[in-house]
Amino acid sequence: MSVDAEAARPPFLDVVATSVGYGKVPVIKEASLHVELGEIVLVMGPNGAGKSTLVKAVTGQLPLLAGQVRLDGVDVSRWSEENRVAAGIGYVPQIRDVFGPLSVLENLQMGGFRVPARDLGRRLEEVLELFPALVPLKRRTAKTLSGGERKMVAIGRALMADPRLLILDEPTSNLAPQIAAAVLEEIVARLAQAGRAVLLIEQRVALALQVASRGYVLTDGRVRLHGTAAELRTKHDLGALFLGRGGAEIAHTTAPSERPAERSA
Repeated sequence: MSVDAEAARPPFLDVVATSVGYGKVPVIKEASLHVELGEIVLVMGPNGAGKSTLVKAVTGQLPLLAGQVRLDGVDVSRWSEENRVAAGIGYVPQIRDVFGPLSVLENLQMGGFRVPARDLGRRLEEVLELFPALVPLKRRTAKTLSGGERKMVAIGRALMADPRLLILDEPTSNLAPQIAAAVLEEIVARLAQAGRAVLLIEQRVALALQVASRGYVLTDGRVRLHGTAAELRTKHDLGALFLGRGGAEIAHTTAPSERPAERSA
């Protein structure tokens, strides 16, 4: 592909001036963001900023009040959640991310319910190659695993469908700091290196910005600032300005003093 053709290609995920909420009351207001294949984009903000609502707009769990969600250049705004999964969206929620009574193997197989039977074994092998630590745990029930092991199962289950976009909602929630770092640096980073687009919702912002390509600050349902991860790390008052009590978590991160121009629709 030529450089010009590559530059003209739309981002894999393009959220354009999107408003979404519950009923007719918008929680997200004219928010725009995009994620390219092979990159990790971080969405950060305080509790109640609308991060989970934004995710629901992308996955199709909530209908849009305005704007568009485009996937690989196609407007999927009116598509069902199931059709978006078929088009390449994978989602790992913050809670209830595994089936506790089922074994690791059964959890992974559940993730492959859309995979043709002839391909299921190959997909399972590929996921276990990515997470070799799960191989000796295949017969263990998910509820007996450690937090880090459960997260590997949750991400592996989502990967069974071979999504091109993976949305991770607070993947380090309730994990010890060392395990959280390993999840982001060893697992999430590899997903992007394999060519997937990763939309990461994360409260451990300083840690997440070490693996992210770009980031967006969401407050009161609006994208207030965004920039590259390098830009977001250069200013020292983002916590105090936007995240209140959560500021200590991101004291070494920030965003540019002026919001860069967003990609045009």
